[in-house]
Amino acid sequence: MIALLLSPILVPLVTALSTSLLAARPVAQRRLGLVGITAFFACAAALLAHVATEGTLRASMGGWPAPFGIELVADPLGAAMVLITALMGASALVFQLSDADAAPSAPSLEPLVHAMLAAVSGAFLTGDIFNLYVWFELMLVSSLGLLAYRTATRQLDATLKYFVLNTVGTLLLLVGIAYLHAATGHLGFGALSEAARDHDALRLAPFVVMVALAFLVKAGAFPLYAWLPASYHTLPAPLLALFAGLLTKVGVYALLRVLGGVFVLTPSLVFEALGWVAAATMLFGVLGAAYHWDVRRILAFHIISQIGYMLLGIALASREGHVGTVFYVIHHIVVKANLFLIAAIIFRHTGSYDLRRSGGLYAVRPGLAALFAIPALSLVGIPPLSGFWAKLLVVRETLAQGRWGLAAIALFVGLLTLYSMAKIWFGAFWKKHPDEGWRPAEGAHLGPAYLATGALALVTLYLGLAPEGLVRLAELASAELVGGPR
Repeated sequence: MIALLLSPILVPLVTALSTSLLAARPVAQRRLGLVGITAFFACAAALLAHVATEGTLRASMGGWPAPFGIELVADPLGAAMVLITALMGASALVFQLSDADAAPSAPSLEPLVHAMLAAVSGAFLTGDIFNLYVWFELMLVSSLGLLAYRTATRQLDATLKYFVLNTVGTLLLLVGIAYLHAATGHLGFGALSEAARDHDALRLAPFVVMVALAFLVKAGAFPLYAWLPASYHTLPAPLLALFAGLLTKVGVYALLRVLGGVFVLTPSLVFEALGWVAAATMLFGVLGAAYHWDVRRILAFHIISQIGYMLLGIALASREGHVGTVFYVIHHIVVKANLFLIAAIIFRHTGSYDLRRSGGLYAVRPGLAALFAIPALSLVGIPPLSGFWAKLLVVRETLAQGRWGLAAIALFVGLLTLYSMAKIWFGAFWKKHPDEGWRPAEGAHLGPAYLATGALALVTLYLGLAPEGLVRLAELASAELVGGPR
């Protein structure tokens, strides 16, 4: 079983190494990358199936017993996140085979993508907070490489902004971990949880807050989100979908682990403050989306806005709030990645990401209009799509706790989200194209693009029409957040 637990990390790492050795043979490199992502998906699916039937899987590396060894833990939450990571990687690499704003070919592209997938999987499966930091570092290195590999001026500018603010978060995280280890003598999630119950919560609170701030930077929360809209829109579509779907969610996942499982005795003032940070994140994100006309910028600001809903679920500090957060994270990864990929198809047909320079697609590509409507309406929260159930779970618990102000902001943000999605619909599909001689792209190689986006749309429909399975998974995940004995 140790091999099964290690496989979602080792397979993408081996694929990254193998594809780097094929740098001079791009066709063989691409094929090996597809084989690697297929194997990664199969391992992730097998791991989740094992966890669902046999329970949480744990292993200590190096022959040291817990809590001294480096522990890997696959509980329902971690295993589900690894599977969704594999799905995002497969979708991005299949989409890359099309000509809809695909990433320019380069010897470093495939190795960096698989290295990032390995880092994300490692973060979801690690059982101690220091190795969570290590996986964050590998994510940072690989994502910086993907931002900068084309060496264009705007990519380098975006890379610098991304690097500076994420480095601040990394330093906060490292200092917070050092103080927590000094105070408790432990790094493993389970051991930290036990130690925290034996320590004065107020004494540990400053260090917990420091770690939480680091994760908020990684998640793109208010007021630390400036790096996200300044960098994401410069990426080609497959990479943008990967970044948007996965990277900020690792920050949310880590915050859920720390505040929702390990340091549950953190003073209530911290959770109250987090609730208003969540509200500000929702509000400022959606206002930024309403302001812009570039589809990528609109969707980038909506990443921030939707992160607010996830943070709100954590701030509620209840089992029901955690269930809502888990459901919301998984739903949003699929929907947001799909919207960025569909935006690239729109760009391929209309020639622009700017809604003022596009239009007319509904008359000539009604299927694409329907494909866009599924994730767009799900993002808004229209029933019976997955976004409706995600928002229902979070807002219902907010109301149950009497947090009327936070619930009102969440509902208001939903209305503004509808406005943003309607703006994309009317700008790209309904109104006439400003160029009278415009015709949709002829001879475009879009088969792989439609395959990837269609598959993600089907996942969204399934999660919306049959949400019970994901709700049960979220309930199991919320019951085992620590990943160790409590």
